[in-house]
Amino acid sequence: MSVDKNNISRRDFFKGMAMGALGGGFLAMGVYSYSPWRKAFFSDTQRKMVDIGVCKSVKITNISETSWFSNADLMGDIKGAGGLLVDQYSYNWPPFGNGDGLGKGGYQKGIEKIKHLLPNNLEEAWAITEKLSVHPENAGGFACLVEMEELNGKKHKYLLDSGWSYKWMDECFKREGIDEMLKNREIEALFISHEHFDHYWGIPVTFKYDPTITIYIPDTFYDEGLQYLKDSGHKGEVIKVKAGLKPIASGMATFVFDIPIICRVYGEQSMYFNVKDLGLVSVTGCCHQSIIQFAETAYREIQYENDELYGIYGGLHISPFEDWDPKYDDLVISLGQYDFKKIGCNHCTGILCAKKFVEAGYPVVEGTARFRSKDKVYLGNGDKIGFGIDV
Repeated sequence: MSVDKNNISRRDFFKGMAMGALGGGFLAMGVYSYSPWRKAFFSDTQRKMVDIGVCKSVKITNISETSWFSNADLMGDIKGAGGLLVDQYSYNWPPFGNGDGLGKGGYQKGIEKIKHLLPNNLEEAWAITEKLSVHPENAGGFACLVEMEELNGKKHKYLLDSGWSYKWMDECFKREGIDEMLKNREIEALFISHEHFDHYWGIPVTFKYDPTITIYIPDTFYDEGLQYLKDSGHKGEVIKVKAGLKPIASGMATFVFDIPIICRVYGEQSMYFNVKDLGLVSVTGCCHQSIIQFAETAYREIQYENDELYGIYGGLHISPFEDWDPKYDDLVISLGQYDFKKIGCNHCTGILCAKKFVEAGYPVVEGTARFRSKDKVYLGNGDKIGFGIDV
């Protein structure tokens, strides 16, 4: 169920936040995801059982899960710039650094420094923004390759997100062969989960190799985010996905969650796959909607094999800053009721949380801790996970 925008529009929400609207504050900070209030977003109606078709298999390659390299630097910058409710474009992070210092940034002043270099001269653009930005070395990014095969043998490749740092993401794309896949037009579309810096600001790296790629974004992007597509040299179709379920291919659909998120971002798009003989596989970039709402939405909306919520992959966003709170233990316990058969998480879930999943006996797929990923307890950079297929 979406937020009733007759009562609270996304812009009114943030305006209210600036005025100290306490209830809205809890929503924007994500506290609702771990509290009984989140149930206000669940539907009380009977299951819709929408048929999205069935696919044969899904494979995910973790191109980069390292959104940033230092929690302390990231949180220090956010706090110094005014907090979690401040517009992310004002932080003065790359690639929009303007040289004015922390909390004094803006999209227009930042992009004008590098716009003429996008998307083909990314090394030069990054060299410029490194000198003008706060903590450019901390920028990483999230992106994964999603490969899905239909029952008739037809195969699809999609990107979920395009990271943050031009330098880091270009390195990761080349490491996993994404650059060549894009050049050869093997990747059908890029799905952006949400407008956050670590998932979206590296989008010129995708356009460097395929500026014509089709893009699916939540229809809640702000003006700066939409302008960035144009300024980055995109020449393909942009599909704005409204809140709710959108079928993409046989056995695949996305769902846009109509929720407020920190850093003046609104709405998150995630993926669902109905895998033959297994059940539903849920794939997320960050899961600000909470893994419970993610699972509840699937149960409410979709018809899937064996009525089984089989697997989940992505940033499950429980303790990404390793700031464990006792209420998170309740969430870990609650996850058990869904009886997932395979769980793939990354650092955005939180290393402490991933370890608690393992301690609880959940079927967490171990990683390799390569390419600057920090721990084997989660799927790191270059790691893969398969559903209905061996990897």
